[in-house]
Amino acid sequence: MPGFKLVIKEEAKSDINEAYRWYESKQKHLGERFIDMLDNYFNRIISAPKSFPKKYKEMRQATLNVFPYIILFEIEKETIIVFAVFNTHKDSKNWPNY
Repeated sequence: MPGFKLVIKEEAKSDINEAYRWYESKQKHLGERFIDMLDNYFNRIISAPKSFPKKYKEMRQATLNVFPYIILFEIEKETIIVFAVFNTHKDSKNWPNY
């Protein structure tokens, strides 16, 4: 069985960059730790995407366990599409609506 391809939408890239900058401004290398954890989760998602629960129609959610973020993604054939890397501490009315 071929592996999954990971596609990160521009909105999610923006989320990641914003989080990285914020964590680095709080503590040197904390942004790097965030990116490392995110990479680990992306690898887990690629390895077993259906192990993550559906939350919004076909949208699945991976919840990071150290940082207050969730990864929202869909599976389309052999492609994992990441729509958002969202801070759960933000006001819920600002959460993505999929």
